[in-house]
Amino acid sequence: MNLTLGRIAIVAIAAIFASGCAAPSRTGYTYTDREALRPMQVEMAVIEAIREVRLERSRPDGVGGAAGAVVGGVAGSNVGGGSGRIIGSLLGAVAGGVAGSHIEQSATTRQALEITVRTDRGRVFAVVQEAGGEQFAPGQRVRILTDSRGVTRVSH
Repeated sequence: MNLTLGRIAIVAIAAIFASGCAAPSRTGYTYTDREALRPMQVEMAVIEAIREVRLERSRPDGVGGAAGAVVGGVAGSNVGGGSGRIIGSLLGAVAGGVAGSHIEQSATTRQALEITVRTDRGRVFAVVQEAGGEQFAPGQRVRILTDSRGVTRVSH
């Protein structure tokens, strides 16, 4: 009975962990439903430089650490008997929490581009957006799209 309950807990926590790692796309060609059908300012520019960077979630939600602690605690409780089970649970929970946090961080980190542009009006600035889909190169003419909230993206 205990073993079955532990397996159910592990599967449930894994499902919660997997759903918590999903993050919205930050590519230049992906829009949320809130961004659709809203006017944007369009400015033409030329790409001055491109640099590959990593895009990390600014505030991890802790799902990975919590899920790892629960799974590690359940797994550790199956080690030994009596006080050995308690120690196993505690060590498993700590190790699982640390491992879960690292897994969450690596699962939510994405490749991105820092694109420095010079607009037709002479302004120079950089935009960071998730890599993928559109290919950019220095010297290429692009559109700079800025919505009413100030969210800016580079597009062809």
